[in-house]
Amino acid sequence: MKIETLIIGAGAAGMMCAAHAGRGVLVVDHAKAPGEKIRISGGGRCNFTNLHTSPANFISQNKHFSKSALGRYTQWDFIALVDQHRIAWHEKTLGQLFCDDSAKDIIAMLRAEMDKAGAQLWLHTEVGEIGHDGTHFQVTLIRDGRHIQVETKNLVVACGGKSIPKMGATGLGYQIAAQFGVPVVTPRPGLVPLTFSDERFKPLAGVATPARVSTQGVSFDEAVLFTHRGLSGPAVLQVSSYWHESVPIQINLNPMGDLFGALQSHRQSDGRKALTTVLGLHLPARLVDFLRADLPLEGNIADQSDSKLKALCDALSAWSLMPAGSEGYRTAEVTLGGVDTDALSSKTMETKAVAGLYFIGECVDVTGWLGGYNFQWAWSSGWAAGQAIRAA
Repeated sequence: MKIETLIIGAGAAGMMCAAHAGRGVLVVDHAKAPGEKIRISGGGRCNFTNLHTSPANFISQNKHFSKSALGRYTQWDFIALVDQHRIAWHEKTLGQLFCDDSAKDIIAMLRAEMDKAGAQLWLHTEVGEIGHDGTHFQVTLIRDGRHIQVETKNLVVACGGKSIPKMGATGLGYQIAAQFGVPVVTPRPGLVPLTFSDERFKPLAGVATPARVSTQGVSFDEAVLFTHRGLSGPAVLQVSSYWHESVPIQINLNPMGDLFGALQSHRQSDGRKALTTVLGLHLPARLVDFLRADLPLEGNIADQSDSKLKALCDALSAWSLMPAGSEGYRTAEVTLGGVDTDALSSKTMETKAVAGLYFIGECVDVTGWLGGYNFQWAWSSGWAAGQAIRAA
């Protein structure tokens, strides 16, 4: 079987590439349905992009690599496509855009674009041996128990990273990179809950509070969620992509910086109330009770001097913690690291060493923040590769 382009992976990046790569495209995936990560994302409504997308929202060893693809296929281009397909959407918070109805609308849109382009889709299909004769790739596909030999001019690797293995993630993209001598930045889990070996936060499981979470000079202001095993919530997930083992994180439970003034006011109007009761008006009561073990919270609010209140606010603003690890790929939303961008063209996503070999989406060392950024990278990198293949 001879084709122009074989795309491994029917996820966001692979389907986007297929819609733009021209004639003779075959997309293969071992899953039973395309776009499984799209389907489960955003609570089933798919946070498909972010209004504020820019290269600054991405982590990579080369912070400039994403500029070309993101600049040529922007969030506004994808929003226009969504609007063209009459998919209703809304902004939730911080520029995050979600479908009004279902993430399945995005999958159906991509399938329609693939059909319009004439791309084929084979599901329940495994990738076997991959070879290259200097001009074409020879790929063995296993489908319905049969081995099918495919010869293709272009091979696009769009099979994601290692995150959420229950969805079928295998790290195949890194194996293909290694076979062709393409370097890989060591993968690790990103956007993942952090854990503590002593389960100290078990009594707080389910409690959430606004906070500023920081590590290694990076800070995020959003909610923190305490879990049986540690910390989660948007602020922690964001910081986890920058965190490394043996590095502490800092939690500021007074992110607006207005607690000191509020406590002074309470001292005037509610002097007889316990300090813990007053503090419970600004922080979850269970969290206040938990903090009593480490902070001086005895007595009434009237008994607290300015210096004591200031010291308390300073402590709440600089809670230093040392996570033991993370929940790992099992719950990680993305995979950090991946195919080294130095080995790729930022314009086309083609490898510099092997003509016709492309890597797109999550398997590349470009990782977005929480909030639709990783989907935008999938759309942009998939579009860039598809355009290059079509023009070749």
